[in-house]
Amino acid sequence: DALDGAPGLHSARYAPHPNATDADRRAHLLQNLVPHPRPWTARFRCVVALVEPEGTARFFEGVCEGEIIPEERGDNGFGYDPIFVVEGLGRTMAELTMEEKNRLSHRARAVLAARRALEALASQGAEA
Repeated sequence: DALDGAPGLHSARYAPHPNATDADRRAHLLQNLVPHPRPWTARFRCVVALVEPEGTARFFEGVCEGEIIPEERGDNGFGYDPIFVVEGLGRTMAELTMEEKNRLSHRARAVLAARRALEALASQGAEA
């Protein structure tokens, strides 16, 4: 929120140099956040597109709200996971088990919504 949506869609390119590592990108993000007051609220967002047989496109969004913290915590993640505390949990994405992450992540939420739509389409097709 403090960076007006950055790093955004191209988070892998939000870097101080072309060959940046995940650690470099996290450091770059934190450096840009320092001038802004805390808390540094943020979110992970994923959108899954589903195109129905007749061509109608439907979009399913998954969002995981949280806060960026200045110190890294956890070993079970990548990218920004070690500095992203999931809202209501007090743990970073990198501190979650794979099962927890698969249930709570923005990607999981978007895919689950798309799956439900696919199941509804399949049941409509079976009834026809």
